[in-house]
Amino acid sequence: MTTITDNSPKNSNGSLKKNATGLKQTSASRPTRAEAEDAVRTLIAWAGDDPAREGLIDTPKRVAKAYGEFFKGYDEDAMEILSRTFEDVAGYDDMVMLRGIDMSSHCEHHMVPFVGKVHIAYMPSKKVVGISKLARIVETFSKRLQTQETMTAQITRAIDKGLGTRGTAVMIEAEHQCMSMRGVNKQNVATITTRFTGLFQDDKDLRTRFLGMVNNGK
Repeated sequence: MTTITDNSPKNSNGSLKKNATGLKQTSASRPTRAEAEDAVRTLIAWAGDDPAREGLIDTPKRVAKAYGEFFKGYDEDAMEILSRTFEDVAGYDDMVMLRGIDMSSHCEHHMVPFVGKVHIAYMPSKKVVGISKLARIVETFSKRLQTQETMTAQITRAIDKGLGTRGTAVMIEAEHQCMSMRGVNKQNVATITTRFTGLFQDDKDLRTRFLGMVNNGK
């Protein structure tokens, strides 16, 4: 059984900050920007270079800024993103699917990128959401430190909870640089994770249809 954990930090007042899944996790308060930049200087020196040399002197500032972009998902709320829905859909009740959403994230084990595609489908109950919002859900959870397995489960759970679907399907295909750039150094290996709930879990034909639509796009 997969254990879903929430990677959200504390609020500025020290209270625990809920993420889109509704789960909580204790987390240390964020350091200051200056402390983060000092940490980068330490890593540069540990790697064997001089953080004071011309080419690296502004690197700590750049890295801190980049981290703000890489991990902006900690400041986003998936339930808020999914809060605006539409019920007037002329009775449409079939699959809604987004195929091939670009995704880049960072593995929590080595803090190096993994990059790939996310495929999402859901069976609406009484409401649908703007399709761009599903892409934003991917962005929210991918811009955090986690494993691909956790992210797959978090995206699925957020859509289920936010839309009250009759079923949700999520597939992620990604290449992990912790495998391609270090360790075994194997290139072009795709890691594939899936999560199915509701009708997608219970109805084999519907699940097969989803997988077929994913594969037809390749």
